[in-house]
Amino acid sequence: MDHLFEGFLDKNNESYNVRLLSKEHMSQLQQLQELVVDTLTEKKNLQPLTYEELDYILTGNGLMIGAFTEKGLIAFRALLIPPIDDEHLGLDVGLEAEELPRVIYQEISNVHPDYRGNRLQQTLAHLIMQELGKQDQRFTYVACTVAPFNIPSLKDKFKQGMEIAALKIKYVDQLRYIFIKRLDGEGSGGEISEIARVPMGDVEGQQALLKEGWRGISLEEDDGGYRVLYVKRG
Repeated sequence: MDHLFEGFLDKNNESYNVRLLSKEHMSQLQQLQELVVDTLTEKKNLQPLTYEELDYILTGNGLMIGAFTEKGLIAFRALLIPPIDDEHLGLDVGLEAEELPRVIYQEISNVHPDYRGNRLQQTLAHLIMQELGKQDQRFTYVACTVAPFNIPSLKDKFKQGMEIAALKIKYVDQLRYIFIKRLDGEGSGGEISEIARVPMGDVEGQQALLKEGWRGISLEEDDGGYRVLYVKRG
């Protein structure tokens, strides 16, 4: 079986490999996802993928890669080609209708609790975007949603160069940051002209800036809490 990557987990003193996933991995995916959800103190921070959504991705509507040790699947990461509908994230960040087919979603990223601290999430992010570049279908944007105060996931997105472009209710009643990034190397719209630091709990303050075209670009710790660094580009 072709491996996309082989590495070593220093924290666990184990070797691992990364490979593309298929429907034959469905039961392992579901088991790992259930384990991760069960260990979360804030269940609302993660929107797990249903069997139908996993099946949709694994039947040609995205990409999914997984990290394996001798014990089995320990982490996975997914990209989804979304249907064009009223809930499309591209609409939330102001893209035109003709741009929507060129948007791919970064979906769920799960790491087995026993294997956290090995930078697996970051490694899989790099590998799956690398694999996306080999595909025939080309995308201009990658987008995703993250719950406020889901700090590991927020840090992960910022490390990838993604930016917050909206903060609104998604999935019926869940408040989510909406991240976007261009994949074609085009700039983000000029030099930074203004900077603002907003407490993560100040939802209205952040929404007001985003409505005026500001973007969230990083996270800062502030006396035990967190602030989002927003910029306006001229």
